[in-house]
Amino acid sequence: MKKYTTLAVVPARMASTRFPGKPLAMIAGLPMVEHVRRRVKLCPLVDDVLVATCDREIIEATESYGGRAIMTASTHERCTDRVAEAVEHETADIIVNVQGDEPLIDPGMLDALIKPLLENPELLCANLIARISNEEAENPNLVKVTFDQQMHALYFSREPIPSRKKSGKLPVSHYNQLGIIAFRREFLKVYTALTPTPLEAIESVDMLRLLEHGYRIKFVLVANEGTSVDTPQDLEKANELMRKDPWLKQYQKA
Repeated sequence: MKKYTTLAVVPARMASTRFPGKPLAMIAGLPMVEHVRRRVKLCPLVDDVLVATCDREIIEATESYGGRAIMTASTHERCTDRVAEAVEHETADIIVNVQGDEPLIDPGMLDALIKPLLENPELLCANLIARISNEEAENPNLVKVTFDQQMHALYFSREPIPSRKKSGKLPVSHYNQLGIIAFRREFLKVYTALTPTPLEAIESVDMLRLLEHGYRIKFVLVANEGTSVDTPQDLEKANELMRKDPWLKQYQKA
């Protein structure tokens, strides 16, 4: 089935607002960003992995484990722009943006994301989403989404969507994007050339730029068994979950 080459890019920076230095926070003996890199490499549909950063410490850490890393500008406000800079001289057909704060990412989720682009040449962009609880829908750190009946994006917000207050007795399901997005390489260039948009700025969500310019985004629904690390408390949870993680033994001594 595979007709294209795929490069996964892991954007990471030390200056996180909620958790400075988190890419190099240790989990089960490895920096968090190294867990992400190694787990992504376990996906059979990914040909290579590249860490994109503006911090020398992350470059050195990645290379010390035998990984590939590239220095990017420190001025990017959106991780997608960092990814686009990182792949300027790469030749892969499909670029997958994998957030560096997903140390428990399941390689199978990447398979699910990439396959639609391999099967449908007209598909430009795919985005992983997962169902979340009503309580999680109130968390502004999670980007909530809503979609049409063909699983194309309608909107992204840090507020709960749809409105729980206005739903009455109707059942309400909430979903969030996982920060794992696949682009055709040429379409990623189109994205970065687009003028930033008002809703993108208001919601602080990269993908709204595409919707506001009239492009479609395909959602791929998965069971989210990973955990994003946004705070030191999340790191404690990730350490606990990693002890029981089935993938760890496959790459821990790589």
